[in-house]
Amino acid sequence: MTTASVSHLGAVVAANRDAIAQGTAKAHVVFTAAARAHDAVASTVDLGRFTVEVDEPAALGGAGTAANPVEYYLASLLSCQVVTYRVWADTLGIALDDITARAEGDLDVRGFFGFDESVRPGFGEIRVVVTLTGPEPRERYLELQRTVDAHCPVLDLTRNPVPVHTVVETS
Repeated sequence: MTTASVSHLGAVVAANRDAIAQGTAKAHVVFTAAARAHDAVASTVDLGRFTVEVDEPAALGGAGTAANPVEYYLASLLSCQVVTYRVWADTLGIALDDITARAEGDLDVRGFFGFDESVRPGFGEIRVVVTLTGPEPRERYLELQRTVDAHCPVLDLTRNPVPVHTVVETS
């Protein structure tokens, strides 16, 4: 990350802090997504200005033309981790030259297919490895990890139940 990028990030954090100090209503952000099914298990998801394709591998009834939903979840988790590491490294004054991350999750498809109702349909465990490169001692990077773990929005979604209210409309 360039020095200009880091200073821009600090400016963004400061601007948000100043705006929220004017009123906490400015801290509330709504993100949206809309999906359209096509083919057997594939869909197109609109994310504002962006569109992503979603499919399943052949073993789960798809054509394998795109990442599946749980792969997108892992991508969301890793990208959120990287952003959160950058923000908090800057905030804490921790020098960070590079970040790489990888994740894998164990999913038992018996839960998805309803073959065994005692098996959850989602990941049973997710393992994340974050590699930080820079001049700081290990203790500073462990401090950064604890801070990131406390503030990463997608990690929070995994660790804490979020109310989801679904309405089915018919036509």
